[in-house]
Amino acid sequence: MADKGTLSVTHLAGPLLAASVDLVAFVSFGDPTRDATFKSADQALGGVLSDVAKSESFEGKVGQSITVHTHGRIPARRVVVVGAGPRSEFGTPSIRDLAATVTQLANKASASALAFLVPALGANREAQVIQHVAEGVHLGVYKFGRYLTGDDHKRPMALKSFGLVTDAAPKAGKKPTVTHTKLVAAAILRGETIAFAINHARDLINEPAAVITPSALAADAMAIAKKHKGTVTATILDAKKCAELGMGMFLAVGQGSVQEAKFIHLTYKPAKKPKKKVAFIGKGVTFDSGGYSIKPSAAMEDMKVDMSGAAAVISALDAIATIGADIEVHAVAACCENLVSGHAYKLGDVLTSMDGTTVEINNTDAEGRLTLGDAITYVRAKIQPDEMFDFATLTGACMVALGPYTAGVMSDHEALLKSWMSASERTGEDMWRLPLNGRLREQLKSPIADMRNTGDRFGGAITAGLFLKTFAKDTPWVHVDIAGPASVSSARPSQPKGGTGFAVATMVEYATRR
Repeated sequence: MADKGTLSVTHLAGPLLAASVDLVAFVSFGDPTRDATFKSADQALGGVLSDVAKSESFEGKVGQSITVHTHGRIPARRVVVVGAGPRSEFGTPSIRDLAATVTQLANKASASALAFLVPALGANREAQVIQHVAEGVHLGVYKFGRYLTGDDHKRPMALKSFGLVTDAAPKAGKKPTVTHTKLVAAAILRGETIAFAINHARDLINEPAAVITPSALAADAMAIAKKHKGTVTATILDAKKCAELGMGMFLAVGQGSVQEAKFIHLTYKPAKKPKKKVAFIGKGVTFDSGGYSIKPSAAMEDMKVDMSGAAAVISALDAIATIGADIEVHAVAACCENLVSGHAYKLGDVLTSMDGTTVEINNTDAEGRLTLGDAITYVRAKIQPDEMFDFATLTGACMVALGPYTAGVMSDHEALLKSWMSASERTGEDMWRLPLNGRLREQLKSPIADMRNTGDRFGGAITAGLFLKTFAKDTPWVHVDIAGPASVSSARPSQPKGGTGFAVATMVEYATRR
């Protein structure tokens, strides 16, 4: 669960080695003997640091760390040095992982307060680096242990304060300027806000499908609106209202379940006239059995994650409202379960979408594009945004193409795509463009309806994108297939196994960095 309220990130003035904390930490980019901070710490500790580095073959590589007791030579009880690898290969995910690693080492050492020297990567990047350190601190302590009963999982976190030092050895009498202090504070607040939103999305994704139902997601959205009363409003459409709007595709997917489908619409409005209107649309299938095109048991085990897009857009809007933006932002999620029953939709059915397009069903396990198609039509017709983006664990084909850590991005609007990809690069969320090749639309032809919901095996991620493009029409639109990175089975320091909250950071960056 998220650590909100139990661990704070603060700004510390003064030299790193003079900090009165339990532990001081800094990074080494490769050979530590060439690092000025390492040399200063080693001198203060009487050469112990270099001796330990030599005996433990510490070379400043990624994944390496050393811990040394100070025995009273400096105010801190321990010094931790973490390897960062070559400076040329150091990127945003590395910053988060380093901060997460330091946090985890501090907790292991039962430290309640630490001082961490923020890596100097250039004055123009200082705020960004501080933000990502703050993110890494909170992302690194995330655990989903709600259902674990052992005492180890109930033990409170030792670390309470993570202090940031921005100058290893400031000159005597030198004090931080008011401007710099404000910059650091703003970067910390931004980083913590984004991390809390990511961890909230992780909680939603990691909960069992019996807990996170369409109604539960709707209640979560309502709570966010209540939290930001005055700037955020929530509209929840039930099945009856969706039927009145003609959402035949969305309702068909959910009709096999006793859980009522819920259509969630959150709206953030700035105090001043918004510069533009942006909509983020998330796939909200809270459990996907595949329907009558039923999945094998092993493939169904983690299908509670099929609402990762909805979790991301809802959580991102919470962070956007906290930080503030000069644009109007809408978060929309069509939420339902895709189950088998006597009421479930079937292969061969012909569904009528909200915009009147008819769709022949040739695979009930290609349900996400059906729910998103009606959601996109709703956004285009009712919200009329300047730009819209959808986020979905949509196709296994995207994972085949790009692997488990990279999202596939499709659009035929070059300027919008460029802006989105630029935001993803700044956040370090790995995304790659796939071609929206119109020639593959031939695969979606149906002899009895306007189109069918799936194409052939090859190009499956792209035909899914082309299906959605049918409903986006001329509105500037970007499709983000997060099937791979929405959850991971291989952990990294800032990202444990399970739901990741992928795309939250980029949505917040896109909406608030103006």
